[in-house]
Amino acid sequence: MTATTTAAGHVTTIRHKPLMNMRQILLMNLGFFGIQYSFGMQQTAVNPIFSFLHASPDELPILNLAGPVTGLLIQPLIGALSDRTWSPRWGRRKPFFLIGAIGCSICLFLFPFVAAVWMAVLLLWLLDASNNTAMEPYRAFIADKLPPSQLAKGFLAQSFFTGFGITLANISLFVFQKFITGGTEAGIPYWVLGSFMLGSVCSIGTVLVSVLSTPEIPPSESELAEMRADRGGFGAAVRGIWDAIVEMPPELRKLALVYLFQWYAMVCYWQFVTLSVAKSVWGTTDASTPDYARAVGWTGLVNGWYNIVTFTVAFSLVAVARRRGAKFVHIACLLCAAVGLVIFPHLSNRYLLFIPIIGLGIAWASIMGVPYIMAVRMIPSTRYGVYMGIINMMIVVPMLIQTVTFGAIYSGLLGDDPNNAIMFAGILLACAAATMLWIKEPPIVRDVDALTAMPAGASS
Repeated sequence: MTATTTAAGHVTTIRHKPLMNMRQILLMNLGFFGIQYSFGMQQTAVNPIFSFLHASPDELPILNLAGPVTGLLIQPLIGALSDRTWSPRWGRRKPFFLIGAIGCSICLFLFPFVAAVWMAVLLLWLLDASNNTAMEPYRAFIADKLPPSQLAKGFLAQSFFTGFGITLANISLFVFQKFITGGTEAGIPYWVLGSFMLGSVCSIGTVLVSVLSTPEIPPSESELAEMRADRGGFGAAVRGIWDAIVEMPPELRKLALVYLFQWYAMVCYWQFVTLSVAKSVWGTTDASTPDYARAVGWTGLVNGWYNIVTFTVAFSLVAVARRRGAKFVHIACLLCAAVGLVIFPHLSNRYLLFIPIIGLGIAWASIMGVPYIMAVRMIPSTRYGVYMGIINMMIVVPMLIQTVTFGAIYSGLLGDDPNNAIMFAGILLACAAATMLWIKEPPIVRDVDALTAMPAGASS
């Protein structure tokens, strides 16, 4: 094991981590499938539930305030706490994403029984808090476990399960709609209830498999020494977050601008794709009509398809990133999505929608994996947790900005037209690709075995 110390005194450790085979990597990441099923229900089913409960389209951004606020507050805090945590019995990251998965499972079970908008909003806050508790410790878990040569495979395995989980969430909506009839007194169809029940089981079940099958690597003596030095409660965790922000590497700051464009765009897509499909294909945005219900089901199928693309291409991006660099891969993927979203709302044939949305599936695979490949080369290994939380702040701050600004943009600039909202998202993704050019990709960190095998002075 070798260790270097940053100017701020934090340890970057290059350790003898055992290589994992493909089966072990997939088992380690399986829990991400359940977490992302939950996220998929948030993307596709929660906004239609608001509509079924008679919320108006321009209220959707503010009703989704839970996502950015809980992500902003919870993920960095959980990340900082997990950096300071070690239990020989329970581990370092596992307790956090296990608690988060239990919360997701309970919220998904209760969600379709809501009878008013305020109840749906309350459960969305709890569901999002649970998702955020699970998400970033899980990413830090991957960085803890894998040697540098396998990090790309590990993070893109998360992209694979992201696509797989969200695909099942969306396809379940379409399939259950075909076989389940009726609805609750509040007007929520039973086929929506079926999808939430399935998610409740997947969320806790898959995380349990990962927890039981994958042991954590105990911290080294130097890591334990730093953890003991930083030990403290809530106040120490907050100070740790602030210190990490102040000491953030310059290239990571530049990545925040990319995230501003790409995540603002993604939220616009998720919030308005159902309305866009309803208008362009079925000629309605009235949530009380049967055609709108058909649009909800078809949107689930479209979103399911782009996530199939995501998990199909995820592992192929590993090889391309290795040959051409992660930066090039992310630029190309974002441009594919930009072109697709500009074309998407102009199609009135529902079957043709599956073609341009392929671009979004490719970009989604990159968004969920490739930036992390670069980020872990920029940050100390003893601070993976807090920096993964800060990277999530780069996701939720754009979401928060979108939540408080897009209602006015939608009415004042885009003419209350959901199709314009989708094209707007495409333009923002092109802006994200352009800002990627500003980032200097960090060099690849070699495994210890590779370093020791190299002639002196030949390190990259």
